[in-house]
Amino acid sequence: MRVSSITPQYVNNIPDHLEDGVLYVCERFGTVAHKCCCGCGEEVITPLTPADWSMRKEKGAVSLSPSIGNWSFACKSHYFITRNQVIWAGALTAGQIAAVRAEDKKDKAAYIAAINRQKAKQVSVFGRLWQAFVGWWRS
Repeated sequence: MRVSSITPQYVNNIPDHLEDGVLYVCERFGTVAHKCCCGCGEEVITPLTPADWSMRKEKGAVSLSPSIGNWSFACKSHYFITRNQVIWAGALTAGQIAAVRAEDKKDKAAYIAAINRQKAKQVSVFGRLWQAFVGWWRS
């Protein structure tokens, strides 16, 4: 049965069995899970990272961004979760789905590259500090 609203439930771990109409929020592992809102029974996992989805909490309600596009499922459902409401979006063509996936892949690669640059900068700073310490120690 198609779901029109969803209730957030905060959990320490995603349960083995998901209930229809429940959005399981595991902040500990930065993951949200629910059964597909079309009623097909598929489980939808949305990682909360800057390169995937973000979640906003407002007075007990949650919103996920961007939309949920279940294009690898037979149902190919597409919807938004906004303040606990499921807002159905139009179907996408195969070409549109491919374009969204390509954009997602590009965004993820850019995010990972930015993290790697930041880590390299931290390692470089640590290396200079270590060399300064060794120089000081030897003097």
